[in-house]
Amino acid sequence: MRVFTVLGPSNSGKTTLVQALAGLDDKRGKSLNIPGVATVTSFAFMGEDWAAIDMAGGAENLGAAAAALAASDIAVISVPPDAESAVLAAPFLRVVEEAGLPCLLFINRIDNPQSRIAEVVSALQTWSRAHLVLREVPIRQGSTITGFVDLVSERAWKFQDGRHSVLIDMPDSVKDREEQARAELLESYADFDETLMEELIEDRKPPLAEVYDIAARTTQHHDLVSCFFGSSLKHHGITRLMKSLRHDAPGVAETGARLGGPKAVGALADVIKHLGKVVLVRAIGGPVAGGARLGGADVGSITDLDAKTVLGSLAPGQIGLAVKSDQLAAGQVFTPEAAGPLRGQGHAAPYRRILTPEHEKDDTRLLTALDRLAETDPALVVSSDEGSGRPVLGTQGPLHLRRILGRLASDFGVPVSESPIPPALRETIQRGTEIHHRHRKQSGGAGQFADVVIAVGPQARGAGFAFVETVKGGAVPRNYIPSVEEGAREALVVGPMGYPVVDVAVELKDGKSHSVDSSDHAFRTAGKNAVREALAEVGTVMLQPIMKVDIHVPSVFSGALVPLVSGLKGQVLGFEGHDSAAGWDLFQIMLPMAAEDALFTALAAATRGTAWFTSSFDHYQEARREDLAGSAVG
Repeated sequence: MRVFTVLGPSNSGKTTLVQALAGLDDKRGKSLNIPGVATVTSFAFMGEDWAAIDMAGGAENLGAAAAALAASDIAVISVPPDAESAVLAAPFLRVVEEAGLPCLLFINRIDNPQSRIAEVVSALQTWSRAHLVLREVPIRQGSTITGFVDLVSERAWKFQDGRHSVLIDMPDSVKDREEQARAELLESYADFDETLMEELIEDRKPPLAEVYDIAARTTQHHDLVSCFFGSSLKHHGITRLMKSLRHDAPGVAETGARLGGPKAVGALADVIKHLGKVVLVRAIGGPVAGGARLGGADVGSITDLDAKTVLGSLAPGQIGLAVKSDQLAAGQVFTPEAAGPLRGQGHAAPYRRILTPEHEKDDTRLLTALDRLAETDPALVVSSDEGSGRPVLGTQGPLHLRRILGRLASDFGVPVSESPIPPALRETIQRGTEIHHRHRKQSGGAGQFADVVIAVGPQARGAGFAFVETVKGGAVPRNYIPSVEEGAREALVVGPMGYPVVDVAVELKDGKSHSVDSSDHAFRTAGKNAVREALAEVGTVMLQPIMKVDIHVPSVFSGALVPLVSGLKGQVLGFEGHDSAAGWDLFQIMLPMAAEDALFTALAAATRGTAWFTSSFDHYQEARREDLAGSAVG
C-alpha cells in the first residue's frame, strides 16, 4: 500500500479530489473521519492498494498535517486556479518541504479559472525552493479548457464530464505551445541527468521510458515539483494525476529511510466512544500485529479504518487502527521498545487560553481529558497558569480551540469556559528610602522584639532581588540576619498594587535585639513590615512583560506588519529572508504580552491567514493602565 496526503487552502477542492481519485476504479475500501481534522480513505487503483489522507483546509490544521505527512509517501497540494491566491498555498508548500516529502501540485477547479495556468504556476514558484514544472498544457476552445496535452508522452486528451478523458489527435492550435513547453520541461529534467543533457545538446530525441524515469526520480528526490490541472468536481484530469502518483510516488522503503528506519509511525489519532483512543498506524520497517511489542508495550489489537474489521497484522506500507494501545500517540515514530516524537514536527501553539470547568468537581477530570486529547492531537500544548494554577491550552487558533472545547463537552462530559491569560505583571520602585521599624508584642509569656533599620532602593531592570547587611558592632545578632532577609522577600511577594515586586535591593544597616524576647519570627516580621512601609512610602510602578516575537510571514506581507506592530505598541527589531523557506521572511519584534491576542487576530487579517508566530519572554518594562486595556487585567 502507498499513502498520500492531500492538503491545501480552504475551498480548493481537496475533498472532491480525494473522492474522485478513490472512485476511479470504483473499488473503495474503508474510511476514517476525524471531524475537523482529516478523513482517511483506502481504495484500489490498477490492482494496487492506496490510502489518501484528506486534511481539513486552513492553516490551523498545519500542526496535525505534519504527522500525516510523515506517514505518507508523497503529498498532493490542491490549489485554486487564481494567481492572486497563490500565496494561500505558501504554508502548505512550506510544511511539505520541511517534511522532506515529494510533492505534486494540482491546479483544481479549472472549469472556473481566474488566471491562466502558466500564471498560476509562476505565482506559486515564489513559495517553493524546488522548481515547479508543468507536465501538461491546456487545450482551449475559446476561454474554456477542454483537454490537455501530456508533455512527456505528447499525447492529447479531451475531457469528459464524470468520465475518463479520451485520447484525441493533438490540435494544430496547441502544437507550437506544446513543443515549446516540452522543451522547457526537458531542459529542467536535464539539470539532473547528464545523459539527457547530452541528448538535448546533440539534438537527439530521448526515449520515452528514459523521460518517465527522470520524471519519477526528480519527483522522489524533491528536485522538481510536477504541476497538473483539472476539475475534481467534473473528474477532469483525475486519471492523469493518479497515474503520476502511481509512477512517481516512492515506496515504503524510501519513506522508512526518510524517517530514520522506524518500525511504524503514528499518523493521526482519535477517541471513539466504546473503544477509547485509537491511533492510525502505518507499518514501515516491518509488520505490526496485535499483541506484538511496539512503542515499549504490547499492541492491543489492529483494525481496519472502520474500527470494526479486525486485521491480523499490517504488512510494511499498510495502515490500520491500533486499539487499546495507550503507549502509542499521533505524531510519533515507534520501535518495538520505544516511542519518540517526529523530528521538527508541527507549529507552535500561539493561541492560548485558560480553561475553567463549569463545575468545580471537574478539575481533575479536565486535566485527565486534556492529557488524553494531547495524545490524539500533537498540535495541542497543555501547560498551567503561574498565577491561578489553572490549565492553559495552546492551540493553532480560534477554530482549533472551538473544536477542542466541543470535544471536552461531548466526549468527556466536561464543559468548560475559556478566558485570556492575564499578563504576568510586576511592580518595582524608582527611588529609595530608609525605614526604621520596631516590632514589639507582649501577650503573656515570652514577648516578641526586633528593631531594624533598612534601606530600600531600586535595581537595574532584570537584576532581581539583592540583600546585603552592613550592621556594625553586633547590633543585630548574626543568627537573626537571615530572618530579616526572609521577611524582606515575603514583603515583595505582593506589592501595593497586588503584584510581585521585582528589581529591589534591601540593605540591613542597623537594629537592636532583646536577650529574651527576640527571635527568628520577630526579626522576620520586622523585616517584612519595614519593607512594606518602604514600598508604601516611595510608591511602586507597574511593569508588564515584553515578549520577543518571531513572525513567519510571506514576504509580500512584510511591509504591512510595520504599522500593524506600531499600532499594538510593539517595536520592530528587523526582518530578513528566511534561510530555508522560499518567499518567507522572519520578522522579529518586541511586543507587550497583553497584545499577543490582538497580534494573532491582526496577523490573520493582514496576511490572509498565512503567517504565524512564536514568542518567548524577554524583559519587563514600565506600563500604564491604558497600556493594558483589553487584557485580562482588571
